Amino acid sequence: MPLVRISVLRGKSRSDRRAIADNIYEALRESFNVPEEDRFMVITEHDPEDLVFSRSYMGMARTDDFVLIQLTVSNTRSQAQKNALYASIVARLQQDPGIAPDDVMISLVEGDKGNWSFGRGLAQYVM
Repeated sequence: MPLVRISVLRGKSRSDRRAIADNIYEALRESFNVPEEDRFMVITEHDPEDLVFSRSYMGMARTDDFVLIQLTVSNTRSQAQKNALYASIVARLQQDPGIAPDDVMISLVEGDKGNWSFGRGLAQYVM
């Protein structure tokens, strides 16, 4: 159910990109009870002029390790689950691949369950 878009500056290693995706997926499984195999992610590398972000907004100290994560999910989670997800993602990315908490920005976009089709032209969640 989650669609995850991950934006990073060009130059992250393949293993770092994989660690970012794997750790976000594990955090989703842990905090949002996402089922196994429910994994749909896009990782996009950007040139510096194409990933524009404040280095200091909200008192952060952002570096070129900045990772922008946009999660599109169904609107079925409590604020406590969302907070747990944010904390889990940041903790996991700090551990592997070593991204500082200030360099992780997460945007959660919620929608109705009827907004999803996983194929065959069907809205599987509302059938």
